[in-house]
Amino acid sequence: MSIEIKDEILSYLDSRIKRVPNFPKPGVLFYDISEMLSDSHAWSLVISIMSKELGNFNPDVIIGIEARGFIFASPLSINHGCGLALVRKKGKIPGETIEEEYSLEYGHKILELSTLSIRPGQNVVIVDDLLATGGTALATIDLVEKAGGIVKGVMFALELKSFKSRDKFKVPVYSLMSY
Repeated sequence: MSIEIKDEILSYLDSRIKRVPNFPKPGVLFYDISEMLSDSHAWSLVISIMSKELGNFNPDVIIGIEARGFIFASPLSINHGCGLALVRKKGKIPGETIEEEYSLEYGHKILELSTLSIRPGQNVVIVDDLLATGGTALATIDLVEKAGGIVKGVMFALELKSFKSRDKFKVPVYSLMSY
């Protein structure tokens, strides 16, 4: 059950997202959240709304996906008094890790999770800034399951509907704003 957000609030938050055509490559429309993050009122609203929604998932641990997922996951974990775990690109986490390879349109990448981050049976919510193809979030779900965690849902600040990625998930998907 999602909370209802007034159109004026969504319009205000949307006004803090800059559209950058042809970035990082020709043909791509990039949604830059820098102004939203630097506007203390907008940022506070985003975290407040996402925190309320997060309560529906009852997590023990929140995972932030590198790099902008860290920005959202950190205050959410504090607000809910739960743990924070980070999923990073290969080679960025010391000690023993679990790896998951995922495909990009022009190759493969590997994500890692520390074996100390998730205990078997813990409820986990995965957080990132943007849902486009869903590749990193789906790979992160696989990492959590390898660690014995239970993925209760995934959360995003923004979702690009044209990719139709939400259909790829077998867990609840929450996006604050959709484009």
